[in-house]
Amino acid sequence: MPEGGEKGDGAGRVGTDTNIGQTGECEKKNFTVLMRVPAKAGRRENVKKRIFMVLMRVPAKAGRRENVKKEFHGPDESVRQSGQTGVFMRRKMRLYGHYISIVIRGMMQYKASFLLTALGQFLVSFNVFLGIYFLFQRFHQVRGYSYSEVLLCYAIVLMEFSLAEMWARGFDTFSGLVRSGEFDRVLVRPQGEILQVLGSKFELTRLGRMLQAVVMLVYAIATAQIRWTAERVFTLVFMLVGGMAVFAGLFLVYAALCFFTLDGLEFMNVLTDGAREYGKYPLDIYGKRVLRLTTFIVPYSLIQYYPLQYILGHVSSPVYMFLPLLAILFLLPCYGLWRFGVRHYKSSGS
Repeated sequence: MPEGGEKGDGAGRVGTDTNIGQTGECEKKNFTVLMRVPAKAGRRENVKKRIFMVLMRVPAKAGRRENVKKEFHGPDESVRQSGQTGVFMRRKMRLYGHYISIVIRGMMQYKASFLLTALGQFLVSFNVFLGIYFLFQRFHQVRGYSYSEVLLCYAIVLMEFSLAEMWARGFDTFSGLVRSGEFDRVLVRPQGEILQVLGSKFELTRLGRMLQAVVMLVYAIATAQIRWTAERVFTLVFMLVGGMAVFAGLFLVYAALCFFTLDGLEFMNVLTDGAREYGKYPLDIYGKRVLRLTTFIVPYSLIQYYPLQYILGHVSSPVYMFLPLLAILFLLPCYGLWRFGVRHYKSSGS
């Protein structure tokens, strides 16, 4: 009888292990099937919770629960929850750098196309420069601003826009992801949506436009009657940082609207490409209404007009020096609109 009892216990244990194995296989199949379903409004988070709870109900083996957590959430999630923010950010930046290296290597497979596109970007911006040049050949000043001062203004705005378009180009082409249904794949991957969209497109050809901006900036600095101090140099750097943030926020708004329209809205180009064009002159030449609009609605003035007045010596208050950093807060409502769009996203059905 003891032998029989032992056999019975052994059989019971074998049966239990078999059930555990079968349950594990079943859950893998459920996970695969669920993750193939196109994402709907709020579906991603619901699917995550359901799968995670089902997996955690499987009888635990040695370290099974911790393995499930790591496999499902990924190592970055566990690092973030443990409070190691620095490590978490370094991993994200390393991953973003990996994305960019893949895109650049792809561009370098067609070097002639890359060089011609970059040259085209340079020539397009050069045409605008010629327009300013011929204007000042006839009129020596535009509302009190000299040729060098206008060139300085335009060079800064062009550099801000080019930098933002270079690394945030993924948002500008985001409508294609929504129409083709590729954003469904983005939602079920273990990385953030913004990181993946940023890494999907890096427009290195904008270096041509950047080169034009650098040439104008060097010429304006050399010819403008400005006494450059450390404060003014920092103001120039803050303008570039704040301008990148504002234009990136506008690209983010453009992408967020695609959740509801399934296509890009052309009127957004008025706020991006249009800002680059009419930003070649200080914004006060367009009147007080435009200045108020670009101060409190879309903060172009915080990255162009007000800090430029400090650099040119028209105002002396150091508050103007830090206004471009205040413009970075524009990213908060832009990100809020993006999150709202993600929560209400419905697959295009493609």
